[in-house]
Amino acid sequence: MEFIDTNLLAYCEAHTSEEDGLLKKIVRETQAKVLMPRMLSGHLQGKFLEFLVNMYRPKTILEIGTYTGYSAVCMARGLAENGRLITLDKNDELEKMVRGFFMESGLAKKIEYRLGNALDLIPELEGEFDFVFIDADKKNNAAYYDLIIERMPSGGIILADNVLWSGKVIIQDGQKIDKDTAAILEFNRKVAQDPRVETCLLPLRDGLMMIRKR
Repeated sequence: MEFIDTNLLAYCEAHTSEEDGLLKKIVRETQAKVLMPRMLSGHLQGKFLEFLVNMYRPKTILEIGTYTGYSAVCMARGLAENGRLITLDKNDELEKMVRGFFMESGLAKKIEYRLGNALDLIPELEGEFDFVFIDADKKNNAAYYDLIIERMPSGGIILADNVLWSGKVIIQDGQKIDKDTAAILEFNRKVAQDPRVETCLLPLRDGLMMIRKR
């Protein structure tokens, strides 16, 4: 998932504000207790999300894909005073752990944690979303985008994670394209060609697509 030299990445992290105790705990417990801990947003991306939210100060954040709550805690820290973060996930086995992290963060009152299929949950939500982070099953990225784009104000921000998919988006001769890669390629194409938005794809971690509604 990393696209830069590991020593250079370590240098970047060493010059990024340190994770606090709670974030370090989320990392430790995720690595110890949860399958596929690489799905965690992690230090550099988490701080980047926190920076963006602190600068933009959205009133309503929608996160599609909670996992163990690292990115949600980072983003909730930058919310406007009366803001809220709605985070959706289908894995109820992690609920106790995640709710515990949210309570420890002191931000539980700002975080609305819902369990279920995001394709079903999003239409049930009311109001607009100022800031959206898509980090769930890749095959449905385009469907999530379609559900939210008309519910965002001009200037609203969408971030989509894993859009470089460990480099698989660069197709080599004879390469077999799996379903997830095909879905990511289609999503990247769809967004890049959408006249309603402007985009910037960053090679941060596994690729982060920044989308701003015009």
